[in-house]
Amino acid sequence: MSKEPSHPPVISEEVDARRLLCPMPILRTEAAMATLKPGELLQVRASDPGITRDLPSWCRIHGHTLLSLDQLAPREWLGMIQKGNDQ
Repeated sequence: MSKEPSHPPVISEEVDARRLLCPMPILRTEAAMATLKPGELLQVRASDPGITRDLPSWCRIHGHTLLSLDQLAPREWLGMIQKGNDQ
């Protein structure tokens, strides 16, 4: 049985919150997420280390799924969020 090739996820929106301090990365994330439909993906780039605590908590509180949060450089993180159902 052959396996179908995997396709990269389709990102619906991107937030570049680099060089912004708390709470701006989360506020920008929240504004962008409001434009998406359930199931769509949001990519977030941030340079504030607080994103490692804030983004998982924010997703949990608002019913979204944090698919990944990777450190790309000493002060750069990349997160991928899937929007949950509208509340």
